[in-house]
Amino acid sequence: MKGNVGCATAHLLTLCVLPLLLFGCAHNAQERQLQEFITAYETKIEPLSTQTNLTYWDASTTGKAEFYEKLSELQTRIRQIHSNQQEYDFLKDTKEAGQIKDARLARQLDKLYFAYKQNQIEPELLKKIVDADTKVQEKYNNFRGTMEGKKVTNSDVYTILTTEKDCRKRELAWKASKQVGEAIIDEFLQLVKLRNAAAQKLGFDNYHTLSIVTGEQSIEELDRIFDDLSELTGEPFARLKQELDGILANDYGIAPEDLMPWYYHDPFFQRTPLVYDLDLDTYYKNQDVKELAEDYYAGIGLPVDDILAKSDLYDREGKYPHAFSFEGDRHGDVRILCNLQNTERWMETILHELGHAVYSKYHNREEPWLLREPAHSFTTEAIAMFFGRLSRNPVWMQKMLGLADKERAEIEGISRKYLQFQQVLFTRWAMVMYSFEKQLYADPDQDLNDLWWDLVEKYQLIKRPPGPADAGWASKLHFTTAPCYYHNYMLGELLASQLHHHVVHEVLRLESDHDVSYVGDTALGDYLRRKVLGPGARYHWNDMIERATGEPLTPKYFVEQFVQ
Repeated sequence: MKGNVGCATAHLLTLCVLPLLLFGCAHNAQERQLQEFITAYETKIEPLSTQTNLTYWDASTTGKAEFYEKLSELQTRIRQIHSNQQEYDFLKDTKEAGQIKDARLARQLDKLYFAYKQNQIEPELLKKIVDADTKVQEKYNNFRGTMEGKKVTNSDVYTILTTEKDCRKRELAWKASKQVGEAIIDEFLQLVKLRNAAAQKLGFDNYHTLSIVTGEQSIEELDRIFDDLSELTGEPFARLKQELDGILANDYGIAPEDLMPWYYHDPFFQRTPLVYDLDLDTYYKNQDVKELAEDYYAGIGLPVDDILAKSDLYDREGKYPHAFSFEGDRHGDVRILCNLQNTERWMETILHELGHAVYSKYHNREEPWLLREPAHSFTTEAIAMFFGRLSRNPVWMQKMLGLADKERAEIEGISRKYLQFQQVLFTRWAMVMYSFEKQLYADPDQDLNDLWWDLVEKYQLIKRPPGPADAGWASKLHFTTAPCYYHNYMLGELLASQLHHHVVHEVLRLESDHDVSYVGDTALGDYLRRKVLGPGARYHWNDMIERATGEPLTPKYFVEQFVQ
């Protein structure tokens, strides 16, 4: 009897274990198939991606048509790889089967799935989109506005808008900064319609929706965040701007109600004019912002000397007129492009761009190639903003610029006010961009020029200029080079505050951030390398944030820090 029972038990165990073994084999087979797919994919895409990136660098630094033509060809080839229907079906089936249990493989599958999904359109339309995109970018990058018959660079415009007292010259400079919008508007709107056509073929209502969904985000959640921030910042912004308007009106000898957009020191009023009791530019004009940034990053254990050695930092004809961070190959070729001047604006900019750059430089190179990038585009924005804010931090300024205690005391209240106003102001500006771009792609045939000024008046409280509205809004480079992206800057600001709160209270174990500048603080660099930079895209962005700060993304720390 015992023997029979034993045999029966053994038989039952065999019946129970066999399905598990079969399931396990199938599961392992799927993972092996996916790994083989990824290996073959990287063999194709990695050298092509590197070549494309380097060509973009050459195009941006020279403005030469030959590089833009080559860039268009390379981008088309990359998108054609991602448009392969058979490969997309494999990724889709593998994802829906849900049998990929290895976390790294699953994360790579997610990234590949979305990369292929947004490119499932016919080759002819794909080529039209890439060609149109490249044409708009080339025209934008090579355009220079004119003032009284003379070409002016963006740096010239910023200098005039921040220093010139002659109201007529200010107006001319502001208008010169917008001329590129009229120059590219026809080609740009054609590009918008091509993007929409592609999105609709993929089952989305428009390209904006496609971008949000394939970016692993939710339109409903973004709308909620922006609605909440609009309500929270409305009164503080109106109060701060009313005070600012009084100062500006007094400076230019006009009534506050007569202020026009060209009086606000920035073509889009996305930065706070430096008009309070002290002008922060005076503290940087005899400094070298490049050397300051290099010294600072070295002091926190994230040296950037190799990045700066390969970078392109100063203005010249034909060069891209703004700034960006660049990674060539995911193996350490990291650079930045700037057009530096020794001003607070460019101190912030180089700190910001180097924040992006250290995110790229310090990815763990042992992670798979597909995961050697930020967890999300807004998480690298968060690191850039975390560091960019320091240019107005009085403790940072004292330590980096060698200011005496008396000088620090003189600027402390003002610099904190600048920083607070800047964050509230940027929130209102981001609302303009998010709402406008959402409505642009929903209906590109509407009166976009009037729509733009409706939103500027609503969120920024800026009066539209007299006369018919033109397409000056299209001079904002993000519409062409980073479509449907701007909301990520706002999310980056939220995360920057969340990281700051965590570092101050949990890493440095301080009661407050009153004297925090992070100058020489290697604990900051070590924390970021371990928790944010190193993992790259190994985790979904909210998973990474929770691992790094103990909670998912939340706006509460940004509100606590800046909205008063």
